[in-house]
Amino acid sequence: MIELAGIIILGILAQWVAWKFKIPAILPLILIGLLVGPLAAEFLSEDGAKWIEPIWNGKKGLFPGESLYYFVSLAISIILFEGGLTLKRSEIRNVGPVITKLITLGAGVTFFGAAVLAHYLFNLTWDLCFLFSGLIIVTGPTVITPILRNIPLKRDVSAVLKWEGILIDPIGALVAVLVFEFIFVGGEVGFTKTALIEFGKIVLFGTTFGFTFAHALVFAINKKFIPHYLLNVVSLSVVLLVFVESEIFAHESGLLAVVVMGMVVGNSKLDNIKELLYFKESLSVLLISILFILLAANINYEDMLLLYRWETAALFLAVVFLVRPLAVFLSSSGSKLKANEKLFISWVGPRGIVAAGIASLFGSKLSAEDVVGAEYITPLVFMIVLGTVLLNATTARLFARISGVFLTKSEGILIVGASKVSRLIAQYLVENDRHVVLVDSNQKNVSEAEAMGIEAYTENIYSDNLTDNVELNDIGFLLALTGNADINRYAVEKFGNQFGENGSFRLASKTELEAGEISTENGLFTLSDDFNNLMEVCEAYPEIREASIKDIEDYNRLLEKIKANNSQIPLFVKTSKGIIHIIPSIDDEIEKEIDSKSSLVYLGKSMA
Repeated sequence: MIELAGIIILGILAQWVAWKFKIPAILPLILIGLLVGPLAAEFLSEDGAKWIEPIWNGKKGLFPGESLYYFVSLAISIILFEGGLTLKRSEIRNVGPVITKLITLGAGVTFFGAAVLAHYLFNLTWDLCFLFSGLIIVTGPTVITPILRNIPLKRDVSAVLKWEGILIDPIGALVAVLVFEFIFVGGEVGFTKTALIEFGKIVLFGTTFGFTFAHALVFAINKKFIPHYLLNVVSLSVVLLVFVESEIFAHESGLLAVVVMGMVVGNSKLDNIKELLYFKESLSVLLISILFILLAANINYEDMLLLYRWETAALFLAVVFLVRPLAVFLSSSGSKLKANEKLFISWVGPRGIVAAGIASLFGSKLSAEDVVGAEYITPLVFMIVLGTVLLNATTARLFARISGVFLTKSEGILIVGASKVSRLIAQYLVENDRHVVLVDSNQKNVSEAEAMGIEAYTENIYSDNLTDNVELNDIGFLLALTGNADINRYAVEKFGNQFGENGSFRLASKTELEAGEISTENGLFTLSDDFNNLMEVCEAYPEIREASIKDIEDYNRLLEKIKANNSQIPLFVKTSKGIIHIIPSIDDEIEKEIDSKSSLVYLGKSMA
């Protein structure tokens, strides 16, 4: 009981430390696991026992027999389902082929390249070398996502890393399983003649179960067959059911099934998708915390000493500086990605939970069968996991600046509130090549925005989920345009620093307008209108128009004319260079940019 409670407490503490210092949680989690496991047994415990013993050894331990690995498998299935939920088809319009090549051609380069390195550096058999290389194919979403959250990148670069991390997990697991089947079949070392059949079964049952149960779950939720209070737990039980059923029909097809299921559900028209995602995200945080501590604690000190040699550093450096870049550049050849973007993607390749979990399972099984060299599998994989996480967590932001992919100025616009007027404004901005994201707690508003081709999310502004969204890395302007003045103020106060580095604006309340408490210093979107005025004009004249202006005097004259008219509301100034300025944010610099080809952008009745 004490050990189990201790794991949960230490895991959440590690998550807090990771949040506080903006590092991937896997780093403090593994370090804690090593501290309470092999390091405690060697240096801190009087009787030479681990403080936390994951596997029952006859005297103590949390999981008897292979039950630890059953728990690990179920936990990973939930984590990968949650990852699949976050994958949106709209994210990969420009980089879909690159992602496809990364999880096929790139995985092949890593598979063969790492195997050759391990063979000649550690003199392991080819079987074990390919098992090791299969395990380090994966780049885990649990470690990439925290890194991406803290670095403003172009959307295509973030999308490549995010999709690769989630999709390649089941592929890496599948490859590792096939290699394991070659090595260990029915308790005997040898080669299996059924590898291709097993591969086909894994793909067939994994995709079939995932696709079928995803549509069944979406249908049941939309038809209200599941009461609201049971929605999350029923979804969780369905995920576990899909994983187990797929595993029964084809061993190790469960991970593929849950990723497919998550992707299908995440891209379906589901009213409760955000609520489902919140629950799975919280559960994933808890499971990741437990898993990494357990798996790290399960390593023995003697296994760690196996890595105390120069070949370990050589293998790590070759994987990071040779194999990974080669895989990325081959996979992205002919794509629209620039050389510096390819270089950054090459640099960010941390391994995660799937590699660590399966390595612990296979390493222990092969060691128990006295397979020569099997004791190297788990520590070598953990070395790659911990090393890549530490390297990327500490250098990714700096390397983003060095390589030139760091967005020095974020021009994206986040609009809080997806009402009709917000959708009109967003559509105009999108048509003028600005990245715009709408957020609203009203699913109907979000759906209508998406139908117009506008990126939109169903979010509760009082939650912290917006700050975790890596797709918002290029946001530099915040517009709070809801009908609730308190929400508008709260949005600017809470998210202004993160999303409004170039300006945070909100609508004035009716009270502020009546009291005359308005100025450009208040960060108001319009100095003369509240939400009701905007909606009235929008309903009567639902169109955003442009009026030509010649100079700053012409601009001021036209602005006063519009303000005196109840059927028109000024919004932006569009310069001849295509730059759009929000009117209350205009400073003295705008005088230098306004010329005879500039325009005043307004909502409402035509001036003609």
